[in-house]
Amino acid sequence: MEQLGFHDVSRLAREVLDEVDTAVVGKRDALTLVLAAILAGGHVLLEDFPGLGKTLAARSFAQTLGLDFARAQFTPDLLPADLTGAFVYDQRSGEFSFRRGPLFTGLLLADEINRTPPRTQSALLEAMQEHQITVEGQTFVLEQPFHVLATANPVEYEGTYPLPEAQLDRFMMRTSFGYPSADDEWDVLQRRMERRREDQTLRQITDAPTLLAMQAVVERMTVDESVGRYCVALATATRTHPHVMMGSSPRGALGLMLASRAYAIIAGRDYVTPEDVKAVAEPVLAHRITVKPEMWMSQVSGRTVVESVLASVATPAPLEPTSESS
Repeated sequence: MEQLGFHDVSRLAREVLDEVDTAVVGKRDALTLVLAAILAGGHVLLEDFPGLGKTLAARSFAQTLGLDFARAQFTPDLLPADLTGAFVYDQRSGEFSFRRGPLFTGLLLADEINRTPPRTQSALLEAMQEHQITVEGQTFVLEQPFHVLATANPVEYEGTYPLPEAQLDRFMMRTSFGYPSADDEWDVLQRRMERRREDQTLRQITDAPTLLAMQAVVERMTVDESVGRYCVALATATRTHPHVMMGSSPRGALGLMLASRAYAIIAGRDYVTPEDVKAVAEPVLAHRITVKPEMWMSQVSGRTVVESVLASVATPAPLEPTSESS
C-alpha cells in the first residue's frame, strides 16, 4: 500500500464520519471526538443513558473502518478468562490449547464496564495499556489495531463497581452523545421505516492496514512548542484548581497533544492550533479530575473545572499553516 499523506488521511476520516453519520444521526461532534481518539491510538469511554446509540456507534465504526468487532457484556459474574480466553484440554491431542477470548479483535465494545468487578476490569485495562494479555503465566500480544469503546451508565449505581481514577486515566477520552433534538429523533424514525428492518449495514471505507497507516501519519505530525506548552499548562492548572482534590496526570497533557493532532487532521489541517486543543480538552481531561468531596453538592464536576481552566489559562497566539502537508 502506498504511503498516505495528510490530505489522504483527512479525506478518509471525513468519509468515515459521513458514513457513520448515516447510522448515528445528529451526533457529528461526538463522533468526531471518538474517531480522533482512534486515530490517536487511544480508547474511549462512552458514559451515557441507555438507548442513545453507544452500541450502534461502536458497530458503525467497526464496519466503516474495516475492523473485526466483538462485544463483551460486563456483568458481576464475568471472569477475566471470559475476556482473555483460556487454555482448554483437547481430548484428541491430549494437550491444552489456548482458546481466544473477545479481546482478540480490532474494536471491542466493553458494554457497561462498571458492572464487573475490578479483577475483570484490570484484565481489560492491561490489554488497553500494554496491548497484551497474560493467561496462566503466558503472554499473548494483541494484533494491531486494537481499540476499546467502553460504555457506562452515569446514573444507575446499584450493583456497579465504579472505575478508580487510575483506571479511568487509561481512557484517552470520555464523552457522551446526549439526547437528540426533536428533528434528529424524527429523522431516526423515518430512516428506520425506510429500511424496514432493524439492522444497518454501512459501507467499508478503510481496513486494518489502512487505519494503521492513517495512525502513522498522525504520529508524523509535529506540534509547535507553544501549543505543546499550552497542553502542559492546562493539565497543570487542573492540579492547582481550588475545587480539585486530584488533577490530571501527565498522561492528560499527552492525551491533549495526541488527540488534538488527530482532530486537526480530521479538520483538514496538517498543523495543530490552540482551538484544536480546546475542542478535545473536556473529553480528555474531565475524567482525570477528582473534585473535593465538599464540592459535590455545588454542581462542581470535572467538566466545570476544565471550563474554568480553559477560561483562565492564556491561549497561545494563532499559528500559521506549515509546509509539511504531503
